[in-house]
Parts: sequence; C-alpha cells; structure tokens
Amino acid sequence: MSASMIVVKIGGEVVGSGEAALLGADLKELASAHRIAIVHGGGPQATELQKKLGLPTTQIAGRRVTDAATLDVMKMVVAGKLNVDLCAILAAAGVPAVGLHGASGLVVRAERRPPTVYPSAGPEPVDLGLVGDVTGFNLALLETLWAAHYVPVLACLGADAQGAVYNINADLVGNQLAAATKAAHLFLVTSTPGVLRDVNDPKSRLTQISCAEARQAIVDGVVTGGMIAKLEEAMAVIDQGVGAIHILGKLGAGDLLRALREPGSIGTTLVR
Repeated sequence: MSASMIVVKIGGEVVGSGEAALLGADLKELASAHRIAIVHGGGPQATELQKKLGLPTTQIAGRRVTDAATLDVMKMVVAGKLNVDLCAILAAAGVPAVGLHGASGLVVRAERRPPTVYPSAGPEPVDLGLVGDVTGFNLALLETLWAAHYVPVLACLGADAQGAVYNINADLVGNQLAAATKAAHLFLVTSTPGVLRDVNDPKSRLTQISCAEARQAIVDGVVTGGMIAKLEEAMAVIDQGVGAIHILGKLGAGDLLRALREPGSIGTTLVR
C-alpha cells in the first residue's frame, strides 16, 4: 500500500450538518496527492428515524443494540440517505466519490460480534444483536477505484458471504481500514474538539498524545465517556502500523489540510 494513504472518518453529526460541505475543497486537494478513503456514520439520524417510527433506541456502554428493525433503519439512513447526500456534497466540490456499503462487493467483510463484556456495563457479557466486527476488506475493489482516481465513500455496514448484514461502529470501520491499508494518517472528524483535560473547557485540549500518555489519562480519569472507547480503538490500530490518528472537532474550510500539515494545530494527534 502507498505510504500516502489517508482515511477520513466523518461522524453522522457532521454529515447531517453544513460542515461536510466545508470539507469538500480540502478533500479534493487531498485526493489529488494521496489515496483517500472516506468512512461515515449516522447515529444521530438513525436515532431520529427510530423515534419517528416508534422504535425504541437501546444503548449499552455507548453502543447501539441492533435488532432486525434497527438494522433496517441503519440500512435506510446510513447506506441510503446519508451515503447519497455525502457523495452529492463531494461531487459538488469536485471529488469523484463512489458510495459503497459492506455488501458492495463485500468491501467491508464482517462477522457477528459474540456476547462481550464491556467494563462500563457490568461483569456479564452483553449481546448487542446484529452488530458486527470487521474481518477484512475487499482491497482489490478499492485498488481498482483508486487506480481510476475515484474516492470510495463507505457506509458503516458490514456483510458476510452468506448475505448477513451487520451494523458496525463507524470509528471501528475507519480504524480497521486504516490498519489494513497501513495509512499514514487517519482523521476522525467528530463533534468533539479533541481530547480534553476538562470536558467542560475547550481550552484544555491536548494537542498531541502518545499511546502511553493516553492509557494513563484513561486510568487517571482525565478521559471519560465515549472518548475512552474512541481512544482505545485508535490505540489498537496505531500498533498495527497506522502513522498518526487525528481526533478533530468542528472544522472550517482549510482545517483538514492544516491538521495534516501542522499536527496538533487542530484537535488531538495520537502518535505511537
């Protein structure tokens, strides 16, 4: 894989706002010099549609429990509306985006996650239902797209060869894709401005943090809530050859390029 591989994970809250359009010019410039893959989520939109349909949303340890009806919602929202909307936004910015989901040529292969113990959910294993873990990617398909100068845009669904489809956390798909391609950079574009010493004070942002410092920050209780899972999953792929992981918050035009050229100038950069 090229050393100039970049993976950009965009959270659902970003896709659904005007912020995604602000990233378009940056992504166009990045795609002109690097191989780019984009992964996106859609949690807030899925929750909203479940509410409209009268379906309960159940989360355990910050993770969505996915029954058959919830999976249908994820298909409609993530592989449907949001993937189309994001590709359209990118097309308007001159980015040749190709929308994909896990069952597209099995580009994201997955298996059902077995019941798992989550420390914040007690000592008993929890079954999240139709939630998957990534087992691999169709890198040959992605190579074909990159060779023709297209930018793959992956919705966070996985599938297996038997036709089963699974809901997968978008951070996990982005992390695993970065590891599989030995990406030089992984950008996690979220609603949080990075890793904060004090969650109520944006000025307490850590500009750069090593894996050892991140683990200590978790032990010390400096890092809390959903950021713990985000950091733990990110650290796992740093050990697999990903160059640097940038946890970025609200971005304006030019900010993604600045984060690449000046690591730590925006958000928090996690390094080995």
